[in-house]
Amino acid sequence: MEILRRMDEEYGTELICYLNHETPWQLLIAVILSAQCTDARVNIVTKDLFVKYDSLEKFANADLKELEQDIHSTGFYHNKAVNIIACAKRLVEVYGGIVPRELQDLLSLAGVGRKTANVIRGNIYQDPSIVVDTHVKRISNRWEFTKNQEPEKIEQDLMKLLPKEHWILYNIHVISLGRSYCTARKPDCAHCFLQDVCIFYAKHA
Repeated sequence: MEILRRMDEEYGTELICYLNHETPWQLLIAVILSAQCTDARVNIVTKDLFVKYDSLEKFANADLKELEQDIHSTGFYHNKAVNIIACAKRLVEVYGGIVPRELQDLLSLAGVGRKTANVIRGNIYQDPSIVVDTHVKRISNRWEFTKNQEPEKIEQDLMKLLPKEHWILYNIHVISLGRSYCTARKPDCAHCFLQDVCIFYAKHA
C-alpha cells in the first residue's frame, strides 16, 4: 500500500511510544491518564507521580483524594483516580504485579478498554494490535479505510485491510500525520507528502 510505504519513509519504522515510562505498569497508568488529555500533559504529571508512587503497591494503597489532587490537571481526575487504585489492586492481588499480556486479562482491569489494552500489547509485548485513537479514527475515515465511527468496528476494518506487520506502526505514523498535516479542523493538504495518493484531498481539492 503506497500510503504505508510513504509513511514508513517519512517517519521511519521504529516503534515509538509518546508516553514516558520505565515499566509496563507505569505505561498502563499513563495510558489511563491520557484519556481526553494530551500525551505532553500526562508526561508532565507522571514525572512527579512516578517518583511519589514508585510501586504498584503504593498506587493500590493510595488515598483517593490525594491521588485526585496529584492527577488533577489531566482532567476527569475522580474517575481516573478510582480506576488507577482499583487497577493497581487487581494487578497486585490477581497478577502478582505483572501487567498481563492477553486481551481479556487486560480488559478485566479497571479503566482499561480495547484502546488501552492494545497500547500495552503493542508497546510492551510487541503483539500486533491496532490502537484506535482520535487521529486513527479521523484519518482512517478520511482515507475511506473504514466508514465506521465506533472504535471496535474501526479496529476490525483496519485489521482486515492492513498487513499485520504494520498494525502497531500505523497508529504511531497516523498520530504524527494527525499532529502535523492531517489535523482535525484545518488539514494542511497543500504541503502533505501523501497529497497525490489521498482520496480525501482528491475529493476536496
